[in-house]
Amino acid sequence: MNSNNDYVVVNGHTSHDLPEKGNINAIRPCSVGWLEYRLNDQEMDHLWKFVENQKEDYKDKLAGNISSSYSIVDEDGWFFNNTLLPMLDKYDEVFKNMANDFPTSLVHPLYLHSFWVNFQKQGEFNPLHNHSGVYSFVIWMKIPTEFSEQKKIPFARSNGDTISNFSFEFINIIGQSEYHPYTMGADKEGMMLFFPAALRHQVYPFYNCDGTRISISGNIALYSEVKL
Repeated sequence: MNSNNDYVVVNGHTSHDLPEKGNINAIRPCSVGWLEYRLNDQEMDHLWKFVENQKEDYKDKLAGNISSSYSIVDEDGWFFNNTLLPMLDKYDEVFKNMANDFPTSLVHPLYLHSFWVNFQKQGEFNPLHNHSGVYSFVIWMKIPTEFSEQKKIPFARSNGDTISNFSFEFINIIGQSEYHPYTMGADKEGMMLFFPAALRHQVYPFYNCDGTRISISGNIALYSEVKL
């Protein structure tokens, strides 16, 4: 096409000199996302103590195809008060209070409904799933692999970025499926992702490593037995 009406954008510049338009507004529909947080040494020490004192088997309550999962206890509510409450406050500030979307005529407090640790071996995975409750979180405690090395495994040599990784999946405004990966490696140890419980996510398997990936997850729900 070579008509005078052709419109081409190259490096942010158009093929036409266009008039300025001062009355154009960009509309971005209200949406939600997730928070990233790097835990400090005190928080990590508390979590490792919780892991050492792990309780009953939790596998039958989870979607994961992994070796073992155990419930853990937030002793004296330390983690909820010192870490999760600030995350709730920040989420409300940046996005919105997701609890307001739940159909209840009463106001109920949020609490740590479930809390567990996962021990993942090579070849194991968590399929695409979501959680119950209002908010969920994942924390990586120990990651024995590096994505850059996993990509070198012969069957993983492709343009994909899934092997060994964690990802969120969601539908955008035009109905397309979007994928947001987190590449797994030692740099993610101590990172928390805090997100709406309904947000779908999955964990891909790693290979050629005898180490164990250790992660902690939890769900925050409305405590319907208490009214505010």
